[in-house]
Amino acid sequence: MKRNAYVFATACLVGLAGTLAGCSSEETANADGEQVIRVGTQNDYPPFAFADDANQLTGYDVDMMKAVDEQLDGYTFEYVAVPWDSMFLALESNKIQAIADQVAKTPERQEKYLFTDESYFAAETVIAVKEGREDIQTIEDLEGKAVGALAGDSYTLLLEEYNETADEPIELKYSESGNPSEILQDVQNGRVDAYVNDPIMMNAVLEKNELGVEIVGQPLVNDDMGIVLKDEEKGEELKALIDPILKQLKENGTLSELSEKWTGGDYIPE
Repeated sequence: MKRNAYVFATACLVGLAGTLAGCSSEETANADGEQVIRVGTQNDYPPFAFADDANQLTGYDVDMMKAVDEQLDGYTFEYVAVPWDSMFLALESNKIQAIADQVAKTPERQEKYLFTDESYFAAETVIAVKEGREDIQTIEDLEGKAVGALAGDSYTLLLEEYNETADEPIELKYSESGNPSEILQDVQNGRVDAYVNDPIMMNAVLEKNELGVEIVGQPLVNDDMGIVLKDEEKGEELKALIDPILKQLKENGTLSELSEKWTGGDYIPE
């Protein structure tokens, strides 16, 4: 088994304009001759990917990738904090070579990017509103109302697609910060009527920040999350190596243990 070698690249942050500070797109190797794969993830999306008190990336997605890395000979992973709105640009420009950031396997994304066949998490999509509000329970109730959104994420894509046939479109308020916690604060303060996202992440943020926001109604959809790779020869090579490892980690219970640790439940798809 390979020696563990994990690095958190704190200086490699992708800016809104698509530039990178202190992060090379050159492929590198470590002292053991293993090829370094830079894995992009957010630093503000608990409990899946976030910076801890020591400013180290941690969370379910990071631990999942570390478990994969332990079994992946010839490669080692380096974890890079990347804002969501620059994540796919970083992949396309080879600033990172993989994404582990609760990315849903939508048909549109699968046309452009390479996903692992094996999904590593099953996520729900729900609506959050200010506590005590009773007029919003379903996606239809969002028509004509202001909803916080992050450009390009699967939750926003769901609402954008709904608007194509809605009697009255949902008013999407795109966040400039790209920070889900700020959108939830906007819900509490009445700047937007609702937010649509994953309940596990939202509950973690609500508890930490003691926000007066609650999840309502039934889940809108369920999505399987996959590791994203660049759709090229190197991505295909990594996919062929990672998929069997993910399958093994499911079968031996490793992913279920990590899910329980970080989310309090087993959300691993079969």
